[in-house]
Amino acid sequence: MSHHEPQLTDEELLKPEQVAQKLQLDIRTVYRYIRDDKLRVVRLSAREFRIRRSELDKFLRQREPAKTTD
Repeated sequence: MSHHEPQLTDEELLKPEQVAQKLQLDIRTVYRYIRDDKLRVVRLSAREFRIRRSELDKFLRQREPAKTTD
């Protein structure tokens, strides 16, 4: 393997449709998050891409309300 090839991991790669289903969102919302760089993707080709499970988890953590202490 050359140094220019991306490292493959065992991490789950999700299609945008799968992310929309998991989050119960319209697919257009997922595409908007991607377009606005709120959700990072792995490009497979000019039109094909996947979302790493870790990126989805990070995206969700960033949107959790801050925990307050009483």
